[in-house]
Amino acid sequence: MTSLQRKGLQARILSSEEEERLKRDQALVSHFKQQKLEQEAQKNWDLFYKRNSTNFFKDRHWTTREFEELRSCREQNPLYDTSRCKAFLCDLTRDDLLEHVPPESVDVAMLIFVLSAVHPDKMHLALQNIYKVLKPGKSVLFRDYGLYDHAMLRFKAGSKLGENFYVRQDGTRSYFFTDEFLARLFTDAGYEEVVNEYVFRETVNKKEGLYVPRVFLQGKFRKPPKNPTPVTPGREHES
Repeated sequence: MTSLQRKGLQARILSSEEEERLKRDQALVSHFKQQKLEQEAQKNWDLFYKRNSTNFFKDRHWTTREFEELRSCREQNPLYDTSRCKAFLCDLTRDDLLEHVPPESVDVAMLIFVLSAVHPDKMHLALQNIYKVLKPGKSVLFRDYGLYDHAMLRFKAGSKLGENFYVRQDGTRSYFFTDEFLARLFTDAGYEEVVNEYVFRETVNKKEGLYVPRVFLQGKFRKPPKNPTPVTPGREHES
């Protein structure tokens, strides 16, 4: 089995069969059931973590490869230090981070497979919450499911909640991002776009005839510094 990765600024192009499948799947889950899923979102995710506590979470070694800010963090803080770290539960769309974190005190925030679990109507609340504790000139590092990811195409009829928004059999939900939607979400909350690109990973097992096209969206969005300098999206990749 091999896995190949590339990055790009354009969304994945669907096959004619995939396009037809998505066109057929237009019926939405009822409003009543959608309200129930929203009310039970925390319970459904708690059950998910309970079921997958031992076999789901792995060290994400790619994070330090993709985000240079995290490389310096690991070098400086190799272990969890209770004198410097504070762990707490928080609903980013409802709980005020300022109750736990001083204003403008955070050097880097990570939203890695986080926002996709939040209802699209509430995503801006999470970004506004983080904005209050992030230092000027510092960034939010983002990675999540991208449009036409393999997981999106696998949903069966009756799973669609809205545009690019689906529910799994266990009641947990997932949104699949476009670069345009993500850019608008962050800039409307006051951030500057630094990087915003698709990551394409292809897992191929020729022996079993397996081909799995994964699509993620990866980005970096900066809180403007108090003495701002212009930011050109994508410039950090230039040498």
